[in-house]
Amino acid sequence: MGTPGGPRVLLLTYALATLELTCLFMQFSILPYLFRSLGLDSVTFGYLQTTFGVLQLLGAPLFGRFADQHGARAAFTLSFLASSAFYLLLAAACSPRLPSVVLLFASRLPSVLMHAMPAAQMIISDLSAPEERPAALSRLGLCLGSSTILGSLIGGGLSAAYGIQCPALVAFAANVLGAVLSLTYIPTNTKGARGHGPAAPPGGPQASVFDLQTITRLLLQPGVLPVFVIKVVCGFPFGLFMVMFSIISMDFFQLEPAQTGYLNSYFGILMMVIQGLFIGRLSRHFSEEALLWASVLVFSLVGLAMALMSNVLHFCLLVPGLVFSLCVLNVVTDSMLTKAVSASDTGTMLGLCASIQPLTRTIGPTLGGFLYRSFGVPAFGHLQFAINFLVLLVLWRQPILQKVNKAR
Repeated sequence: MGTPGGPRVLLLTYALATLELTCLFMQFSILPYLFRSLGLDSVTFGYLQTTFGVLQLLGAPLFGRFADQHGARAAFTLSFLASSAFYLLLAAACSPRLPSVVLLFASRLPSVLMHAMPAAQMIISDLSAPEERPAALSRLGLCLGSSTILGSLIGGGLSAAYGIQCPALVAFAANVLGAVLSLTYIPTNTKGARGHGPAAPPGGPQASVFDLQTITRLLLQPGVLPVFVIKVVCGFPFGLFMVMFSIISMDFFQLEPAQTGYLNSYFGILMMVIQGLFIGRLSRHFSEEALLWASVLVFSLVGLAMALMSNVLHFCLLVPGLVFSLCVLNVVTDSMLTKAVSASDTGTMLGLCASIQPLTRTIGPTLGGFLYRSFGVPAFGHLQFAINFLVLLVLWRQPILQKVNKAR
């Protein structure tokens, strides 16, 4: 690697990302029980999730800009400190003596700065050569998949043995440890470790963190906007489906809570296998453009099959195609977008990419609920097929990806 201790820094980055994501899934396992103990309903739960999504949506581009200006160490440490405050407030809200709705909503406020995944992606992008980047980014799938399983198991086990406050306290201690490790071992700045990417525009790095023109300027650079739009629109229908998945699994698939947990573990294992093991190998044999085409094509075909499914067995047969398309889409577009901008702007670009999922979580419950109530589960499949089929037609008629190559 072009920076001292590069392989060790990458290994630590994967470990820190796994630590943060595990803690996040730990708190997911205790939220329903906390809501029950506070006497709150599903509508209030929706408000809490929307608050979390809006704060992450607003914070992701600003956090990416902060990472570009102040370096990887400051960004990672800030994310872990924000997460520590998040879990400390959550632990206070879970107090058996004085559970508090106000503290529960207050615990969402630090989430505006909780962006360990974009920070990890920035470090990996900075320390990996362009031809190695898809494989390096895809290994984060191992972190996400293992965290999904570990977080659910650890959170459930701790809450059953020691009460619902325990997972929040353990997550608080783990994030304090993460802040210490990142402050001690992550380099101050990983920019310039490799001389790749277009040159930075004059005056770009000196712009304010809150300069929205500097952030939106990236989207107008040659080769960026087409890929970003493809990333947003192709994954959006499946994002709507996942927002409504807890309701669909209960009403449409008629699953018990334990069976839904097994299905979520199935998702996590497939994500680990496909993103952690296969995408890196595929990227060595096929171009990013070919993989992007494959992702959109499989998304379209699986969407058509989703419109026809009638039970959970049909869905289980479709999940590998869904996970493959989603993982390839995310990894390939992240790689293409970080190559299309200068090395000094990779954090901001990844911050913009990280804002897509919170956007889906923010508007998804309303739009997804309307589709489900009005047209049922097949509507999500029809929408996924229609959007991805239109993207395929655009890619065939317009040489968008050729323009991206010229912009690099």
